[in-house]
Amino acid sequence: MSEAASAQAVRATIGDSEFDRDTAVTLRAPGVYDVDLSPGWTIISAVNGGYLLAVLGRALADALPHDDPFTVSAHYLTASQPGPAVVRTDVARTGRTLSTGQASLFQYDDEGREVERIRVLASYGDLDALPDDVRTTATPPAIPPMEHCFGPEDGPAPVDGSSAITERLMLKLDPSTLGWALGAPSGKGEMRAWFGLADGRDPDPLSLLLAVDALPPTAFEIGLSGWVPTVELTVHVRCRPAPGPLRVSITTRNLAGGFLEEDAEVWDSADRLVAQSRQLARVRLG
Repeated sequence: MSEAASAQAVRATIGDSEFDRDTAVTLRAPGVYDVDLSPGWTIISAVNGGYLLAVLGRALADALPHDDPFTVSAHYLTASQPGPAVVRTDVARTGRTLSTGQASLFQYDDEGREVERIRVLASYGDLDALPDDVRTTATPPAIPPMEHCFGPEDGPAPVDGSSAITERLMLKLDPSTLGWALGAPSGKGEMRAWFGLADGRDPDPLSLLLAVDALPPTAFEIGLSGWVPTVELTVHVRCRPAPGPLRVSITTRNLAGGFLEEDAEVWDSADRLVAQSRQLARVRLG
């Protein structure tokens, strides 16, 4: 039995999972939180941007009077490293249905100077208080059944320590978006997958901040390789996800000047669009 399957044999619950422990923040002073960024959410040495967004999202959920992220916009200023960090929050406005705040994550560089890694502006509310009226032309992505998709465990063994995050995810990629793994990228700039946490924890609004940035870059299917660092990422959480695996679809329509956009949709097991995002990322050409 695989490590992910073994973990799911005893399912973790929301609030008691590796994701919750690794995104935990400790209040040091009003609006100031200590956090230890886990090396378990890295690819090579880079801390995943969605994981970082969930860390800041958890701090803001504590700092603001509302619990649920509605919109979160992050600018990634410098690369974060596993280890201690400080999150400083500021409440910009509180209202009856929405509260807005900002948060920044800081670490120290090799010379002992404090460096800002990420700056976030977000609005929070109560997802359970939203009306049920839905009028949409959006449809769930057409992804083959999970047993016909492929995960990291189906490919060559990764270099030790190069993809720690994949051990914490249940990720099954649509074969039609896996040409890059076979040396024959489609050129379409699409990535689709079933997504969950390896320990079986069901999704919640904070884990949606991870889901939008956890798939391989669409740049791979365009025929590019290497690191694709995020410059800016905005996530809209539309409703509280139902239990069960998510479906994530990401597309890129335009690469120009060394930058591309990635538009993501996240659908839950009840066929509801639960999150959307757009990010701007830098690619290395040539």
